[in-house]
Amino acid sequence: MNPPYPRRFSHIGLSVPDLDKAVAFYTDVMGWYLIMPPTLIEKDESSIGVMCSDVFGPEWTRFRIAHLSTSDGIGIEMFEFPDNRPAEDNLSFRTTGMFHFCVQDPDLEGLLARIVAAGGKQRMPVREYYPGEKPYRMVYVEDPFGIVFEIYSHSYELTYSAGAYN
Repeated sequence: MNPPYPRRFSHIGLSVPDLDKAVAFYTDVMGWYLIMPPTLIEKDESSIGVMCSDVFGPEWTRFRIAHLSTSDGIGIEMFEFPDNRPAEDNLSFRTTGMFHFCVQDPDLEGLLARIVAAGGKQRMPVREYYPGEKPYRMVYVEDPFGIVFEIYSHSYELTYSAGAYN
């Protein structure tokens, strides 16, 4: 058996209450590419209908979906389901599962200002990993729908290769 190798990240799925507004936010503010505009998917016997029944179970009826892409080719799959509701805790870090994603922008403060101006929220002050030593910064934010994500000023590898917690 061959040893494991690092798999590439393909995409992430986000559930949003208003697909058109979410697409506008993530294209206008984050600069992501729209690669498939909002599309209605309904439960039927087509291959996509059957696939969605496999994923969502027999109770789903319809949803809208759009596909976006980051500059490095990571896909963002956005879903608008009927009866979408906000999470009780939008930073549920004690619950098993994903609780945030992270984007990278050397102009962290500029992106932060655009997010807040577009109806998002800054959850914390901008923090430095190596104050006075390296310019690596981070901040947690929310989009206008309450989805939590993080912004790094530098790459993941650079930030942690020097032991950010020492």
